[in-house]
Amino acid sequence: MRTDFARAAARYDQAAVLAQEVGRRMAQRLDYVRIAPFRVADIGCATGDGIRELIRRYPQAYPLAVDYALPMLQTLRPRDGLWRRLRGRSARALNADVRALPLAAGSLSLVWSNLMLHWLDDPLPAFRELHRVLEVDGLLTFSLFGPDTLKELRRACAACGIDSPQRGFADMHDIGDMLVAAGFADPVMDMETITLTYAKANGLLRDQRLLGVRNGLFGALRWRQWRQVFAAWERVEDRLPASFEIVYGHTWKPRPRTVADGRAVINFQR
Repeated sequence: MRTDFARAAARYDQAAVLAQEVGRRMAQRLDYVRIAPFRVADIGCATGDGIRELIRRYPQAYPLAVDYALPMLQTLRPRDGLWRRLRGRSARALNADVRALPLAAGSLSLVWSNLMLHWLDDPLPAFRELHRVLEVDGLLTFSLFGPDTLKELRRACAACGIDSPQRGFADMHDIGDMLVAAGFADPVMDMETITLTYAKANGLLRDQRLLGVRNGLFGALRWRQWRQVFAAWERVEDRLPASFEIVYGHTWKPRPRTVADGRAVINFQR
């Protein structure tokens, strides 16, 4: 999907309504977190809404914008404007894959990732890498799609006797288990459904194409099958609904219980 995301960079913001709304809700969750991070990173930053929110919220922190699609990173500077750049308030861009970050262990205080991790076939290696680069007591906060995303598509396919080609997503309990397996402590997970509506199927398909995810999200069917599926797609007040299950998570990197040679760490308090 790297090529699809790269091609989408120039027009991504035209269709990023869902990502922008989820980002606002992620930011609201940070209102309840007491943290003064030294370095912050937006992993899968796209055109930079998340890292700009982190810069606004934590002006003293060193900001890092990470994406594996280089054209997405190339949109950051023009959007920041000259005055922001002169004041040193622009994010530093890093073209990298979340599963192999060229960062030192324990170098980040806060990692933010909005609607990116679900595109990985297996998020566990990414969670392990994020655990590595976070400092002790560092925070990981993220959002991703859950399994009920585009349930209308699956229902329409079933009504047509067609196997749904849609990508599957892990549920929040499995994501929580992955976080624990990666070494994080006491993950907090919750979910909600956000539904977008469209006058016609073309609008839904256009948005996903502009975002660079149409093929990755919908999968492949023959054109005649797609016509059948969209004809069977349930309408609400004569509009086409598209539901997205959004899973939110945040979790902390705990102090290690063992050192590299396997000896246990025992903390004494006075």
